[in-house]
Amino acid sequence: MATAERSISTVLYDIVSNLQEIIRSEMRLARTEFTEELDRLRSASLLFGAGVLLAAFGVLFLLVAIVYALSLVIPAWAAASVVAAAVGTLGGILLGTALKRLKAVRAAPTTTATLKENVEWAKHLTR
Repeated sequence: MATAERSISTVLYDIVSNLQEIIRSEMRLARTEFTEELDRLRSASLLFGAGVLLAAFGVLFLLVAIVYALSLVIPAWAAASVVAAAVGTLGGILLGTALKRLKAVRAAPTTTATLKENVEWAKHLTR
């Protein structure tokens, strides 16, 4: 069908219909991406939680052993203070690194990219 045969109202209706379909498709894509990422996050979180719990108990007993070993050389209160300061410093470093990495996480990169493409396409149509 030639463009000259179509009325302006038909062309505008087609444009609006196409934009609505694009928006619906983008919403479905975003929903699918978020669902997939949440499933991955859920399973990883369970494993991570179990690993952290076991590692925490292991570290706790290791720290108690270090305090007992140091108490043979220095008073027990000083041994506990040295171990507490070392663990606190290491914890602060790890938390700082984790916060930097969390700030770098981006959600739905594919949806964001296709939304930008669609905006450019819509701008081009309206010129």
